[in-house]
Order: sequence, then C-alpha cells, then structure tokens
Amino acid sequence: MNFQQLRIIHETVRRNFNLTEVANALFTSQSGVSKHIKDLEDELGLELFIRKGKRLLGLTEPGQELVHVVDRMLMDARNIKSIAAQFSAQDHGQLTIATTHTQARYALPQVVTRFKQAFPKVHLVLHQASPTEIATMLQDGRADIGIATETLAVVPDFVSFNFYGWHHSVIVPAGHPLESVEPLTLEAIAEHPVITYHEGFTGRAKIDETFAAAKLSPDIVMSALDADVIKAYVELGLGIGIVASMAYDPARDQALRMLPSSHLFGENVSRIAVRKGHFLRGFAYRFIELCSPALTETVVRSALRPEAELEAAY
Repeated sequence: MNFQQLRIIHETVRRNFNLTEVANALFTSQSGVSKHIKDLEDELGLELFIRKGKRLLGLTEPGQELVHVVDRMLMDARNIKSIAAQFSAQDHGQLTIATTHTQARYALPQVVTRFKQAFPKVHLVLHQASPTEIATMLQDGRADIGIATETLAVVPDFVSFNFYGWHHSVIVPAGHPLESVEPLTLEAIAEHPVITYHEGFTGRAKIDETFAAAKLSPDIVMSALDADVIKAYVELGLGIGIVASMAYDPARDQALRMLPSSHLFGENVSRIAVRKGHFLRGFAYRFIELCSPALTETVVRSALRPEAELEAAY
C-alpha cells in the first residue's frame, strides 16, 4: 500500500469514478490508475468498487468504509507538511480561502489588505465559488478556510463561526414609483418584475421563503450570481433588484436608490468554516481574527479540538 494508491482512491470518488479525469488530475495514465486500484484490491483481498465491465459505477460496502480512512490519512499527510512549515518558516507559505463573489467583493477587501500588510511573504489565494463548491474544497483539503452564507453551517465535518449579519435590500432606478411607498411592503414589490440572486447564492433561499410565507409569487425575470450584474440590469430598467445591503454604494451607484427593507427580509449570517482535523498555520488563525476580533486563535483552537480531548480536559 502506498500514498499514490490512496490518492487514486480519493480522486476516483471525487471525480465521480471517471478514470480519465482521475488520470488527468494526477498526471498519469488511465491504465496506471486501473493497475493501482487492482493492486490495492488484491493486497486487501477486497473489491472496493462496483464494476460494469471496465467501468466503475460506485463503491462497495467495504469501499465506503475505506474511503473515510483514506481521506483522514491524506489529510494527516498534509497536516504533517503544514506542521513542519509552521516551525521552519512561520511567515512564509500559502493560505487558500474559498468564498463567494459577494464575500470577496464586499466583505473581505479590508481584511485581505491588513493580512497582506502583516504577512507580506504569505501567498494568499482567493477562490471564488458557489457555497457547495466551497464545502467540497474544504472537504478535499484544497482550501484552508471557507466563507459563505449558505451550506457551511450544516456540514458535520466543519466547525463554523459567525462572521457578520446582513439583510437584503431593494434597489430601484432613481425616480421609480416604489420610492414613494412607505413603508415598503412585499405586496408592492411583487407588483414589479424582480431581479435577484441565483438559487443557492447570497441568501436567495430566504428571499423565496419570505415571499412564500406571505403567499406571494414575485415575477423573477432574471437571476445572477453577483450583485454587480443585478445592479446593471436594474439600472437599465428591466426590473427592481433584491441584493445584499452591503452591495449598494451611494457614491458608486448614483443612478440607483436603495429602499429601507430590513423589516421585510430576515437576517442572514455569513460564516467562516474550517474542516475538523485540518491543521491551520499561525497566519490562518490571524486571518480569521482579522475577520472577527472575537475569533482569537484560542477560541478557534478550542472549537477545533476533538470531542475526546475536550472530555479528557474535564
């Protein structure tokens, strides 16, 4: 048994059992991937994959058990390298943040600026992705920290922390009839075509739930992944927008008006997440603390400690 075999098992599951993609990802041949899998199965005396001819369709029951152990072993191998780097080069290295466009565009610029001032030799990578993709990157060890509003709080393998709370707001072109509606109501909004976020992004589920609870079905004529696109089409008069309040800048968005809407839509909470068992370098803890001063290294380390260790401490 060797680490290349373990990487192939892990990557085969991640690539939905497509061995061509596995071979490309690991810079090897498809025949080499198949041989490594067969050699490991022969060594263990078990079939790990369900097959149809030469195609892999899924995991057998022992394969399902094994893949969890493989993931832990690969994570431990990454942690060993990170621990060594922590002591040999404390202010060097790479920090990978997986986050959504909204967080990267509106919540993180000042945090990133302060972080780079404190750690100029650390290579900071920001991956923009959907909440589901962010969760996958954390699970696979391709990201150290994930930041999003959706998904992260419900994954059992993650520890997540509150970053900040925010509300949705309605934006309209200057001179729009809704400017004179006080207080603004869901019924008034539903009388106009709406442009808002794509499903699964930036609290869209809460928008849908709010209208559904009021038994209203707004005409959502367009959906987008980020607020800049929404604002562009609202400015063109194609509809009114529902965006995260921090996406509106009066100085920059002079052709638009933001209407008081916090009484209509519930609070959303953006969260910072780390996978349990993933070793964080010292500068990663500092990044989290820059996001929220209450999240000190002591607080985060305590939350990440295995339950067995916590029980032993009492």
